[in-house]
Amino acid sequence: MEQDKKFDVVIVGGGTSGWMTAAALSKVLKGQYNIKLVESDEISTIGVGEATIPMINLFNRLLDLDEDQFMRETQASFKLGIEFVNWGRLGDRYVHGFGVIGQDNWTCDFHQYWLKQYLAGKAKDLDHYSINTAACHDNKFMRALPDMPNSPLSQIAHAYHFDAGLYAKFLRKFSEARGVTRIEGKINNVIVRDADGHIEAVVLENGQKIEGSLFIDCSGFRALLIEGALKTGFEDWSHWLPCDRAIAIPCASAKVLTPYTRSTARSAGWQWRIPLQHRIGNGHVFSSKFMSEDEATAILLSNLDGAPLADPRTVKFVTGKRKKAWNKNCIAIGLASGFVEPLESTSIHLVQMGIAHLLTFFPSAGFEAADTTAYNRIMNQEYDWVRDFIILHYKATERSDSPFWNYCREMEVPASLTERMDLYRSNGRVYREGNELFTKVSWLQVMHGQRIKPQSYHPLADLLSETEIQTYLNEVEGVIGACVNVMPTHADFIAQHCAAPPVMA
Repeated sequence: MEQDKKFDVVIVGGGTSGWMTAAALSKVLKGQYNIKLVESDEISTIGVGEATIPMINLFNRLLDLDEDQFMRETQASFKLGIEFVNWGRLGDRYVHGFGVIGQDNWTCDFHQYWLKQYLAGKAKDLDHYSINTAACHDNKFMRALPDMPNSPLSQIAHAYHFDAGLYAKFLRKFSEARGVTRIEGKINNVIVRDADGHIEAVVLENGQKIEGSLFIDCSGFRALLIEGALKTGFEDWSHWLPCDRAIAIPCASAKVLTPYTRSTARSAGWQWRIPLQHRIGNGHVFSSKFMSEDEATAILLSNLDGAPLADPRTVKFVTGKRKKAWNKNCIAIGLASGFVEPLESTSIHLVQMGIAHLLTFFPSAGFEAADTTAYNRIMNQEYDWVRDFIILHYKATERSDSPFWNYCREMEVPASLTERMDLYRSNGRVYREGNELFTKVSWLQVMHGQRIKPQSYHPLADLLSETEIQTYLNEVEGVIGACVNVMPTHADFIAQHCAAPPVMA
């Protein structure tokens, strides 16, 4: 029987998470629910989540976005992966590229054949066997060509760098065109019903009362509803992820528009570099226990590609997750739900997953406990998977040049991560648990890039002779090299397809 108990949805907070939520719900719900978004122009958003991963393409397809228009309106560039500098040792560089590596054989993963030769000193480094990483090194880009299924050109996987503020404006326009009502104002009070503990309404400073049945908390670190009103609780991960500050600043563009994010490890954290069409986004993530804010700011300002375009801005945070992302009739999405620092550009992805699982378990007016329980279990797993992958970058290091890196190298880590590292150390085995975000290729690239060395390789790799494996590797490398040679530069591709208009001073 068709349900007739439709209700009002109230989204508290704008920014990336609020307007992503509004855009997705307005598209999927087709005007059958009243959607209101409350935000204040006086409250700034964090706005540092400018780098994404390929899963965002699913979100864009859900909205039926035109990619070129999206790129122009958000000053976006393309992203093929992340370059990591100084993480294993000072002077080290490797790329965690999206997409695939090599071409799988029926017996075992490609990397096992590569590993057999690499351990014997007879194979080049891993990035020679991925079109994404090879293109990064040459600053090349093109979209995948699905009509060439047997070519690496069909395997190019891309994400984006974009201006988070412009992205929110873009999605606001999309959402309002589909019936979302934006309400300007600061929330002064949250009314919680005594009978069942559900949120009944939010009250603005001007006295306006906004009632709803489903409240979505996108208020960022403030977590006005999920924590401020409902006292849900927070699981602190700072003992595994000790960075608790970020200083952000934009600077002028460099001569070369690179198709990748860069993460450079510093003495008590790391620095991001995110190239957009009109500027470069920069930030220094660090631990206040090991470095002062003044020192962190000085390091950031001395490592910019161009002139600063604004004053440095400091963001304080604690890594971890809410004990329940869905409590009563409130669902927290984005920073209100949890925060795992932006090292692998997962913040926007976790917003996307919160929205996707909300649509899967979209509640009836009765708010069934089974839906809430399932949503919380799945979102807990999403956060835990990302947590372990981020911790890996800190744990897997040989650096001993500062107290921060000594702490990270020697710290105890979750058993789930220890198991993965031990499996790789034995026979180079990597695995993907269920539908976790990061694939085997991702785990492989970071563990290899940060000098975890396997003792051996998968025994089934011996089913091919050394000559057969070497020919196999050479062919893969040669085909990828030929494909990269015909790709345009990243800058030329953008200029031809999706260049944004010049920014007015």
